[in-house]
Amino acid sequence: MNGFFWFLKYIALGPVLRAIYRPWITGIENVPAEGAAILASNHVSFFDSIFLPLMLDRHVTFLAKSEYFTAKGLKGWLMKMFFLGTGQLPIDRSGGKASEDSLNTGLRVLASGELLGIYPEGTRSPDHKMYRGRTGIARMLLEAKVPVIPVAMVGTQELMPVGVSVPRVRRIGVVIGEPLDFSRYAGLEGDRYILRAVTDEIQYALWELSGQEYADVYASSIKATTPSLNR
Repeated sequence: MNGFFWFLKYIALGPVLRAIYRPWITGIENVPAEGAAILASNHVSFFDSIFLPLMLDRHVTFLAKSEYFTAKGLKGWLMKMFFLGTGQLPIDRSGGKASEDSLNTGLRVLASGELLGIYPEGTRSPDHKMYRGRTGIARMLLEAKVPVIPVAMVGTQELMPVGVSVPRVRRIGVVIGEPLDFSRYAGLEGDRYILRAVTDEIQYALWELSGQEYADVYASSIKATTPSLNR
């Protein structure tokens, strides 16, 4: 469905979003013109997965939670078609074998020379803070031997905060940092201490770009103990 992606980006949806939200971007030269790479982004809004691909010249494939593809009714079908058409791939985040399958899905995208978008926190921030990263991204980049490029989404959290049903009009920004090279850890993708160190370095780069307050716990833990923050 790549044709649908380009149709949305340049004809149906992209021009409208650009006119309304006037998105800006810095550091676009840090994204390679070709070849595989991981775009590691903070995640403060559903709209992150819309505005990041909108601002890049290359197609980006995101790993999206499987619930986006299984909703019922017409709305569910439209959502599924949108995510498939824009290059999203469903993953099961329940852990165990599902996590291994998600890893393999990402590796296949990278093996084909594409850009893979990943949110290291594993879920949207419930309160706009930055949370501890999951180590799956580290294992993936070490196995695929690709660079990881930190990306900070700016302002998307203000578009539809809790209690708001219609997106607000705010200017959106994308800040792309310099690629991070972890080739020094080649062959160590099975070492959990190395995976944690790599993940923390990625999160530190994202924190520097975004300026968010950082909390050294998993966002999913906060959501589990504070249901009111789920959305």
